[in-house]
Amino acid sequence: MRIGRRILQGLLLAGLAACSVASQEHRDDIDTVANDRAFPAPSRIVSMNPCVDTILREVAAPGQIAAISHYSQDPDSASVPVEWARRYPAVGDNAEDVLALRPDLVIASSHVPPQTITALRRMDIPLLQLPLPNTIYESIEQVGFIARHIGRDEQGRALARRIVRAVRDAHATVGRSSPAALVWQDGGLVLGTGTLTDSLLAHTGFRNSAADRHIAQWGVLSLEDILLQPPAIIMSNKAAMANRNGDGGSRLLSHPALRKAQAHIMIADLPARYLHCGGPSIIPAARRLASIHRAWAGRDKELAAR
Repeated sequence: MRIGRRILQGLLLAGLAACSVASQEHRDDIDTVANDRAFPAPSRIVSMNPCVDTILREVAAPGQIAAISHYSQDPDSASVPVEWARRYPAVGDNAEDVLALRPDLVIASSHVPPQTITALRRMDIPLLQLPLPNTIYESIEQVGFIARHIGRDEQGRALARRIVRAVRDAHATVGRSSPAALVWQDGGLVLGTGTLTDSLLAHTGFRNSAADRHIAQWGVLSLEDILLQPPAIIMSNKAAMANRNGDGGSRLLSHPALRKAQAHIMIADLPARYLHCGGPSIIPAARRLASIHRAWAGRDKELAAR
């Protein structure tokens, strides 16, 4: 599926509107303590989610962040610069760590253990429990929702503009072709339809090959499965796959069958840090995907000329 300029303009307007007020449909998925009462801009925010960390890094005021998710301090999983993350205390999923920091707002995902949520509610600590965004629009909306709740509307709107501009610019650089691409990560994980990655692929000129295999959300494919129905492009996190396999190189990506198939399949590097989160992570992700599309178009022309 391709996205046209008119749709992108609509996306921009929708994203900016979301920075002022979240839609009712989205709000129904967000659990807020104390009936979403109005409270002053928080000065001690504790984030329990690495993707929220990426947004707070862009929109929070200096001194507003009391702690971030421990995932953001792990170089293998962080979507923020680790040197930035290590400026702050890190919390896990237990309530004791959070309560010890005396937060006036906790932002968490929907995957936090129920006992932790219960403890926070018991202490009447304002809580935003956010769902995972599955589209670029939902991610922009979430940026606005967080920005509004921490008293940083203007910064949220600025980030929304940057995200949409990056997607618009990426779209403007790709041609009319929509090559089938498979995002195949460490362990054979494939990102399917109904995911933010699927939305990114569609907005940067690709067709998600996972749809041909009826993979929704995510699945696992072996190399043999892929070669039975090969996509035009395989996008893999080469560094992570190499590290996991040791020996300085990925056994999967260096498999003789795949090397032979590279006469018809392009292997592109897509670092996992572009896929873990939405928000500001969409900006480099869109640029990288556009770069892959342009490289594929050039390669396709070379093959056609032979």
